Amino acid sequence: MKVVIQRVSEANVVIEGNKVAEIDNGLLILLGIVNEDTQEDIDWLCKKVLNLRIFPDENGVMNMSLIDFGGDIIVVSQFTLHASTKKGNRPSYIKAAKPDVAIPLYEQFVKSLQSEVGKPIQTGEFGADMKVHLINDGPVTIIIDSKNRD
Repeated sequence: MKVVIQRVSEANVVIEGNKVAEIDNGLLILLGIVNEDTQEDIDWLCKKVLNLRIFPDENGVMNMSLIDFGGDIIVVSQFTLHASTKKGNRPSYIKAAKPDVAIPLYEQFVKSLQSEVGKPIQTGEFGADMKVHLINDGPVTIIIDSKNRD
């Protein structure tokens, strides 16, 4: 399971001209899933994401987690995070989990975040053609792969 986390001052997701998710200060999380991912990956990744100290404290130092800061979250499925570009110029997405595996893991990831944060987590729509708009605050962008825990 791989995430790209962006600290945002605002973000939204639009599908077919309709805004389906919108937040102010918080995190936009792009989530990529592979067949080998499990609940253990979800648990580890949720804990890591929610406890990253990437929000400013009263002195402007990145010393607060999302939970400390009270920010919101949008999670967007992104199979292209697992693109392989080793051969040729057309990325291969063979590592990305198919929907029958990815959708339940995606939904569980969102539920796990929600239970820890204690408020609704906004999402895009799995498999949809989405337009993601954001203002990256900082900019702060962090990539985490649950398979690289060491």
